[in-house]
Amino acid sequence: MANVTFKGNPMTLPGNEVKKGDKAPDFKVLANDLSEVTLADSKGSVRIISVVPSIDTGVCDQQTRKFNEEAGEIDNVKVLTVSCDLPFAQKRWCAANGLENVATLSDHRDLSFGEAYGVTMKELRLLARSVFVINSQDEVVYAEYVSEGTDHPDYTAAIEAAKTAN
Repeated sequence: MANVTFKGNPMTLPGNEVKKGDKAPDFKVLANDLSEVTLADSKGSVRIISVVPSIDTGVCDQQTRKFNEEAGEIDNVKVLTVSCDLPFAQKRWCAANGLENVATLSDHRDLSFGEAYGVTMKELRLLARSVFVINSQDEVVYAEYVSEGTDHPDYTAAIEAAKTAN
C-alpha cells in the first residue's frame, strides 16, 4: 500500500498498489452523461489516467489542464481524469473552463477505480492524487502515487512514459 498524506494527515488506501509491469485492473466509472465506462472502452490506445481528489480545486484543475495539453501532442493517447466528483459537477467544470474534449470520469457511485488501483482515501472518500500510464495492451508502464495529496505529480515522467508506450 502506498504511503500518502493529505494536508499532512496520513491516509489509508485500501486495496493493492498498482505497479509498472502489472496488468491494468478493470474498473467501472460514470461519464458525464451517466453512461458506464470501463478500461476496455479505450482499448487499443495509450491511456494517461490522471486521478484527482476534486476537479474544482487549484492543483486538480492544473493537473487536468496540463495532461490534456501535453497529451494533445502525442498520437494515440487518451487522457482520462478520474475523481469522486459527481458527473454533473465534472461536466459543469469542463463547460465553465472551455474544455469540452476532456474525458472526466466519476468514481463516486462504486469506488470501483479507487479500489482496483488502491487510491481511495478511506478517511475522506476521495481519490488520492496519482497517475497511471497504460499501454495499448493494458499493461501499466508508469504508476505514481503522489505522496502528499496537495502536491503536483511528475508531469514530465508521465508524459515521457506515454510517448514511449505502444
